[in-house]
Amino acid sequence: MRAFLDRFAATVVLLLVAGSARASDRYPVRWEKVHAETLEHFTHVLRIDTSNPPGNESQVAGYVKSVLEREGIPAQLFALEPTRASVVARIKGNGSKKPILVMGHSDTVGVQRENWSVDPFAAIRKNGFIYGRGAQDDKDNLTAGLMLMLLLKRLNVKLDRDVIFLSEAGEEGTSHVGISFMVEKHWDEIDAEYALAEGGYVAERNGKVRFVEISTTEKVPRGLKLVAHGPAGHGSRPRPDNAIIRLAAAVAKFGSWQPPMRLNDTTRAYFERLAAISPPEEAWRYAHITERDKAPQIERYFAEHEIGHYSILRTTVSPTMITGGFRANVIPADAEAFLDVRALPDEDMDQLRAEIRRVVADSTIDVLPAEREERPATPPSRVDTEMFRALERVQQRMFPGAITLPAMLTGATDMAQLRAHGIQAYGFGPIVDEADGGGGAHGDDERLAVTSLEKLVEFLWFSVLEVAASPN
Repeated sequence: MRAFLDRFAATVVLLLVAGSARASDRYPVRWEKVHAETLEHFTHVLRIDTSNPPGNESQVAGYVKSVLEREGIPAQLFALEPTRASVVARIKGNGSKKPILVMGHSDTVGVQRENWSVDPFAAIRKNGFIYGRGAQDDKDNLTAGLMLMLLLKRLNVKLDRDVIFLSEAGEEGTSHVGISFMVEKHWDEIDAEYALAEGGYVAERNGKVRFVEISTTEKVPRGLKLVAHGPAGHGSRPRPDNAIIRLAAAVAKFGSWQPPMRLNDTTRAYFERLAAISPPEEAWRYAHITERDKAPQIERYFAEHEIGHYSILRTTVSPTMITGGFRANVIPADAEAFLDVRALPDEDMDQLRAEIRRVVADSTIDVLPAEREERPATPPSRVDTEMFRALERVQQRMFPGAITLPAMLTGATDMAQLRAHGIQAYGFGPIVDEADGGGGAHGDDERLAVTSLEKLVEFLWFSVLEVAASPN
């Protein structure tokens, strides 16, 4: 009897171990083959020019839909405008948990071809990189989401929650045709507990990954206009009240003034964790940024050497466009400057406009809201969720010795609209060499290392399995 009980206990232990095995072990992937296919899809979508404007995202949506449907994965197109479609696909789970949404937008910013060393829409491969507009923003994430769906289907992964893939149009400044259209008119198609999208990256230094940045919140675009007024006149008779002179003096103020530093929970955690893995001199700056007597020195250093860190410390104001005049020999009555304001999520814009009026110190200049598509300000996604913990576990497995950093984006993404509707959304991204100062998102010669694309697909695969795959 004792022998039987021992054998029974051993069997139970084995069953428990088997049932608790990682989903990634139960669904092994032949990554060499997957990587080759990933590169094929990536280069295909890079060669489709979806510069926004005009977008023409329907070309990418049609390709993605055809790839999914060849594998037996139903996909639907949704379009506010015929040439600007988004595509949605879903692989169903058993419904015991709410869905997870994976996103990658299909439009890109435009290019100045004369500044590129290669054709920006040829997906040129050289020196281990793929060059192309959208290589980092955001056709890498789009391709990773597509490969995720193909693998889930081919391996017949048992799921506790639906996995939804959305390739959305219009992220680059025209979200009314993309995520806003989906949220307002087709919410049931994308409603989820968690979302994974662009917005993070994996930081590499000297060939070693230091940290994986997962964005949990983002600054909010809030454009303002400075409008200067003055009497019109002949250009041959200089006037001290020239509207262009007044405007130029006002714009110059932002070379030496920015709103004051203000940390939030996300940026405070970011600097605390970053200090723990950084060399002593860097760690000192990250650890002392909140100390009043040391902060000014650290802020000056950031402004000169680490502009990204300087920018997440505050709401920022950047003059980006100036217009005025219509003839070379006419002093104009009006001149206008656009201020690109990237506000902290809780910024009081009325109070900020009043402060800008004080800084400009010219009653003839109006400070007005600019007409632009705005995204909602929302609370940050939590770092105590099943999804964030899964991202940390995958980071530890793929990049041992590194850490996960919750971060606030200085830019804007389609996650803002999702967070406004209660979805816990997290931004992830590819490996980026900290020493490589060019070729990034929106830059000339935008490029992505082939190995980085491969690891991006793996990171997404393992992260989704962690929260979506059934335990046995």
